[in-house]
Amino acid sequence: MARSADLLVAARDHGVRDLRLLEAIAAVPRAQFVPPGLATHAYEDEPLPIPHGQVTRQPSLVARMVEALELSPFERVLEIGTGFGWQTALLARLAGEVWSVERWQDIARTARSHLDRHGSENATVVVGDGSGGLPTHAPYDAILVAAAFPKVPVPLVQQLADCGRLVQPIGHGGADEVVLFKKRAGVLEWTRHVTGARFVRLYGRHGFGP
Repeated sequence: MARSADLLVAARDHGVRDLRLLEAIAAVPRAQFVPPGLATHAYEDEPLPIPHGQVTRQPSLVARMVEALELSPFERVLEIGTGFGWQTALLARLAGEVWSVERWQDIARTARSHLDRHGSENATVVVGDGSGGLPTHAPYDAILVAAAFPKVPVPLVQQLADCGRLVQPIGHGGADEVVLFKKRAGVLEWTRHVTGARFVRLYGRHGFGP
């Protein structure tokens, strides 16, 4: 079976150069964060299905999105869309504190189990409406949204610290543009295109309706 080295090659091939992030990818075994029946495919650079029509995104895409945040070890991060927790575990290695919001109770429970087993003590998974963020622990130095919507939801803009960074796929789900935004003087500004990709939709009060 292929190993984490294959994911490192895939990340580098897609332009990822952040050494701390590459070390995190090497240290967090993706096979422990996918459905057991798909563990043999964990080190392929492909999305893998999880319940409720969701997916664990391909590792090189995760790496590009995380790298765009340029995280430092003492920052607080909000993740929207925990999935099975692999991205969460990477964020936990790069930042000081991670809060992750997952829509589905069973997926959140699985992610918590994975993170506990891996020892990601600075990551907390909360079940809720990710489009509304998590105001209790705001402000956040960085926010990563793992689902698509045509604009950044207002609550996420409000919960991002000034000079903070936010990465989100912008679109209707299916053919989306991942964008890095930065907040300056209270205003969220488009900074750069990260990549194009296919994402599930962001549902919720400030996202798509049911």
